[in-house]
Amino acid sequence: MPNKQRKFADDGWAVWIDGDDVSTIYINDWLNPKGKSYVDFAIRIRGVMASKLLSVYVPFEVKKEEIEDVSLLFNDTNILQATFSSSCIIEYKKNECTSEIAYNGKVVDIVHIGELGYETSVLSEGTLIKIDLEKLRPYLDNDEAYFIWRMPHKSLDEVFAPRKDMNRAMERLKDLITTPIVAEKFGYSIRINEARLLPEEITKIGAFHRQKLKKAVVTLSVNESYELNDASAYRIRRLEENLYKDFLPKGYKSEDVITYQWQQNRETNLKGNFNFYYNVNKNSVSRGSMFLYLVLLTVIGVIGNLIADVISKFIGL
Repeated sequence: MPNKQRKFADDGWAVWIDGDDVSTIYINDWLNPKGKSYVDFAIRIRGVMASKLLSVYVPFEVKKEEIEDVSLLFNDTNILQATFSSSCIIEYKKNECTSEIAYNGKVVDIVHIGELGYETSVLSEGTLIKIDLEKLRPYLDNDEAYFIWRMPHKSLDEVFAPRKDMNRAMERLKDLITTPIVAEKFGYSIRINEARLLPEEITKIGAFHRQKLKKAVVTLSVNESYELNDASAYRIRRLEENLYKDFLPKGYKSEDVITYQWQQNRETNLKGNFNFYYNVNKNSVSRGSMFLYLVLLTVIGVIGNLIADVISKFIGL
């Protein structure tokens, strides 16, 4: 049997808007098991003109300098088309803080939070991001707006981080000899606005409990060398390299990447809970086993030559 390694993380995210209760959340995880993983976090607010504050709780510590306003890349029509899965017309940087796009028969604002400004504060178990929507109001021409940014997904970095157990030296040596195949299973759960997973600083906020999101969508992009449970995915497609080439996170390779998408909405989940779980599997040959086999073959070869020399000399006598 292969040597099995299992790693799992269960995270609670939170989003609430003072003034809006039909917002949609989009999460795009860029899985990079060999390096840094990233998450693109996007929010669509309907009724943004009457909204006052956008708050997002991130279940890990993220510094302001680690947050990238990827909306500033939308002057590239390829990136815009890849992001919105549609042909778009954009008036880029219509004003200091927003651009305006037309797609699928509607016109919406894209908010450049890097130009508008926002606040970040560290909580006991994560980070709170606040965007002042009242400050944004003079720059808006439409009552629907998108906010999108990218940040390192540190929970995934912890899930994919290699682990070594030096206290099981003899058992580890036995595994290297007997089980050259390593079966890795990585599990990750995304829960949005589920109070029992959130710190007290969030659950005691009254505005959070009044918030009702309309829909949440999770998209995963992962290298094809990893197998992902896609039984419940409603959309699976190749990553369009030509469209995404200037939009990929740093260090991310687009070759052989497949994207998977899930969606949950309040119409089918009346409690308004948005829970997504996925697992990623990979079977590989252990480099340690191969190295150990090479060492053993070398040692056996040397011993065999010594024995052959001794026998030859003995027979020669």
